[in-house]
Amino acid sequence: MSIKTMQCLTLWLVAGAVALAQEPLTVATAIRKAWRDQSGLKAGRALVQSKREEAAGFDALKMPTLTLQAQGVRTDEPMLAFGMKLNQSRIAAMDFNPSSLNRPDAIMGFGGSAAVQQPLYAGGRLSAAKWAGEYAAQAETASQARREQETAMAIVEAYFGAQVAEQALLWVEDTRTWILGLEAFVGARVQQGLMLESELQRLKAAHAQVDAQKADAVRQVRAARSGLGLLTGSAPVEVPLATPLQMEGPAPGASPLVPVRADLQAAELQARAAGQAAKAAAGSLKPEVGLELGAGTLRQSWHQGGTWTWAALGVKWKVFSGPDRAKSNAAAAQARAADDMRAFKQQQAEHEVRVAREALRAAEAKHVAAQEALAASEESKRLREARHREGLTPLTDLLDAEAALQGARTLLLQSLYDLRTSRAALDLATGTPIEGVTP
Repeated sequence: MSIKTMQCLTLWLVAGAVALAQEPLTVATAIRKAWRDQSGLKAGRALVQSKREEAAGFDALKMPTLTLQAQGVRTDEPMLAFGMKLNQSRIAAMDFNPSSLNRPDAIMGFGGSAAVQQPLYAGGRLSAAKWAGEYAAQAETASQARREQETAMAIVEAYFGAQVAEQALLWVEDTRTWILGLEAFVGARVQQGLMLESELQRLKAAHAQVDAQKADAVRQVRAARSGLGLLTGSAPVEVPLATPLQMEGPAPGASPLVPVRADLQAAELQARAAGQAAKAAAGSLKPEVGLELGAGTLRQSWHQGGTWTWAALGVKWKVFSGPDRAKSNAAAAQARAADDMRAFKQQQAEHEVRVAREALRAAEAKHVAAQEALAASEESKRLREARHREGLTPLTDLLDAEAALQGARTLLLQSLYDLRTSRAALDLATGTPIEGVTP
C-alpha cells in the first residue's frame, strides 16, 4: 500500500471518528446551550450586572465621602499672597506695611487637604434611592429569566421545525422513489402498446414537480438548522436531533395561573422601584443635614508651614425649586404608570393562558383528524394503485391519490408541530419550565 493511500485512509478514519463523536442534540441540550452561549442572552446578563452595580452605588450614598486635594501655588495677587503667608504661619509685622500689602512680591507654596463628608439626613432620599436601585436590579434579573424562557420557546419552534422539514424531505424522497417505479411500469406498458405515451409524459411532469418540492424541502431544512444554530449561539446545527417530535405522555393539566411568571415579577419590582424613585425625588425638597471634618496644610518648605483643621455641621433646604418640583411630579407620574402597567401585564398574562389552553385543545383535535385523514389517504392510494396495475383506474386518479396522501402527511406534520409548540406556549404563559428544562 502506498504512502498516499495510507494517508487518505487515515484521514478518512479520522473524519469518520469525528462524525461518530458528534452526539445527537436533544431539545433540552439546545435550550441550555442557548442560555449559555447566545450573545443576546449574554448581553442580558451584562444588563443585570449593570443594574446590580447601580444598586450598589445607590446603597453607598449613605457612606462617608473622603476627598483628598493637593496643590502648588505661585502668585503676587495681594489678597491671595497675604492669605498664603497666613496659612503658612509666617506673617510678620512688616507684612502689614501698606506698600507690601498693595504690591507684594510673588510667593510660592504647596500643600493639600483631606475632608470627610457624612450625610446625616437627606429627607429620605438615601434610603429611597437604595431601595429603588435594589428593586430595579431584581426586576432586571426577572426580565432576564423571562428572556431565557422566551428563547427556550423559540428553540422549541426551531428545533421541531427542523424535524418537520426533515420528515417532509424524507416523504418527498419516498414520493420520488414511487414515481420512478411508476415511470418504469408505465414505460414498459407504453412499449407494449398497452398505455398511451401521454401517460408517461404526465408522469415525467409529476416527477419534475416532485424534484422542485425536494429542492424546496432541502432549503427549508437548511434554513431551519441555520436558525436553530443562531438561537443556540453556534453555526448551523449539523448533528442529529434526538428528541422526537411526538411527545410521550398526556398534555399538561389546566392548573390555575400562579404568580411565578418572571415578567410579572419584573413588573411588580419595576412598580416598587418607581415608587421608591418618586420618594427620592420628593426628598429633594426636604432639608438635608451633613457633617464635614477636614484638615489642611500649606507650606513654604517641607520644614516650614502651617496646618489647620475644621469641623462643620450644616443644614441646607431648598425651600422652593421649580426644576426639583417638576422632577418630583414626573417621578410620581412614572410610579403611577408602572403600577398601571403591572395591572395590565397581569391581565395580559391571564389572557395568554386562556388563549394557550384553547390553542392546545385545537391542536389536539387537529392531530386526531390528521391521523384519520392520513390512514384514509394511505388506504385510498393503495386501492387505486392496485386498480391502476389492473388497468381499471386512470393514471390521473392515482396521481390525485398521491397528492392527497402528500397533503395528509403535511397536515399530520403540521398537527404534530402545533401540538408540541402549543404545549410549550402554555408552559410559557403559565410560567412553567418549557420542556421541563430549568437553569
